[in-house]
Amino acid sequence: PMLGTNPFTWAMPTDEDFPFVLDCATSIIQRGKVEMAERAGTQLAENLVIGSDGSSLTDPPSILEKMVEGKAALLPLGGKGEEHAGYKGYGYATIVELLSAAFSAGTFLKGLSGLDEKGNKVHFRVGHFFMAIDPEGFMGLKEFRKTAGDIVRDLRAAKKAPGQERIFTAGQKEHEARAVVQERGIPVNKSLASKLILIKKELDLSSYTFPFDE
Repeated sequence: PMLGTNPFTWAMPTDEDFPFVLDCATSIIQRGKVEMAERAGTQLAENLVIGSDGSSLTDPPSILEKMVEGKAALLPLGGKGEEHAGYKGYGYATIVELLSAAFSAGTFLKGLSGLDEKGNKVHFRVGHFFMAIDPEGFMGLKEFRKTAGDIVRDLRAAKKAPGQERIFTAGQKEHEARAVVQERGIPVNKSLASKLILIKKELDLSSYTFPFDE
């Protein structure tokens, strides 16, 4: 693969209890989704990940192994070809690569594999790009917050598709999930619980206990 997940994040304050926060990969899914499917023992949908021959891969354990070998790639937003505008995701990912690597003289594309041309391990020089815009230089923070709040509220109040109960805006689900986790704790599936118990035994961390200890 040439490009990674190359995520971009936008965060903007509103006059609500939580900001608008969009944090997403420029690939259809990220590695974490593959790992979650592997833990749950489920297959991925078609045309999310491809092999080195361009064929669709759906088996999470095999995908994770091939990713380490450089023989599997996460497809960009829109997928393969132009039918579903895959060139847009490809373009977004390239912009992230340009901003992150060109401004910082960082490693880019295949250089981020952690290996040199001879297969020797090399230090990562991962670049990042951050930009902050001060609303006070335009209309003022208070007015910005109100307008931003009006926008997300209008979106959530829009007409819903048949069978849909709610419309969410970016950051809302995470805000609500955080409240649930703070009250009830973090949910852990059986597969992850088993791995955590095994790690605890291997490292002899008997002084630590889990609610799901055997």
